[in-house]
Amino acid sequence: MKQKLQQTSIGFIGGGNMASAIGAGLLKKGILKPDNVWVSAKTDRSFSFWNDLGVHATLRNGEVVENCDIIFLSIKPHMLDDALTGIKDTLTTIVPSKLYISVLVGVTLDILMSKLSNIVEKPRVVRSMPNTPMMVGEGITVYCSKNITQLDEALVNALFSYIGMTQSVPEFLMNAVGGLSGSGPAYAYLMIEGLADGAVRMGVPRPMATKFAAQVLVGAGKMVLETGRHPGQLKDEVCSPAGTTITGVHELERGSIRGSLMNAVEAAVKRSHEMN
Repeated sequence: MKQKLQQTSIGFIGGGNMASAIGAGLLKKGILKPDNVWVSAKTDRSFSFWNDLGVHATLRNGEVVENCDIIFLSIKPHMLDDALTGIKDTLTTIVPSKLYISVLVGVTLDILMSKLSNIVEKPRVVRSMPNTPMMVGEGITVYCSKNITQLDEALVNALFSYIGMTQSVPEFLMNAVGGLSGSGPAYAYLMIEGLADGAVRMGVPRPMATKFAAQVLVGAGKMVLETGRHPGQLKDEVCSPAGTTITGVHELERGSIRGSLMNAVEAAVKRSHEMN
């Protein structure tokens, strides 16, 4: 499948953070070849980023569609109509059926199919929810689809599996999972910053504190994934009676850390529903 992907041309309508995470992650791993990647970018910063990677950068959305087998719609949800108009206005020929992968939060498969069908022939559509750690090969992507082939399914699954975990889910779960995996990295960054600040408060140099705090989350995550044990059990194994860790856990519970995290996921999911 790697060889198949290396022979596949991939395009991005929108060259911002999410396109960068996906495209740069796959390029760094050698899954994509720069000459097979096309990006439509609107800012000097985006152009500079993609040009440095050696890919084709353009202002014409239609040029991306014409030259690519798989096209990512990697803009913000409110920019979808303008992006599709940009495709329609800059196409120079009728293009055959192609695979479109949306990363737009809250935009359903039915909406995507309806809007795309107005400008291109027989679109095959995937709605995905990736997250930015894909840039370092540790992402999570869930997706659902409409009118795609078995080869499309295999390509999508392979594409995302090279830069992290991936799983097909029913569409009704997309927003719920997104509130965890899509928004979760931001919550994790807050935890890293808070842990590092605490260590700095106690005299640890900032660079060391940040590095160790980040590794704490990496290590704890791997313990859950590789041991298969419940996080509560792993927590208990670190908490000695009357020890330092249980004292710290008590302080976290005073601040309702678990309730706050639950509320954060719930709020993100509700916001996703509002954007439908």
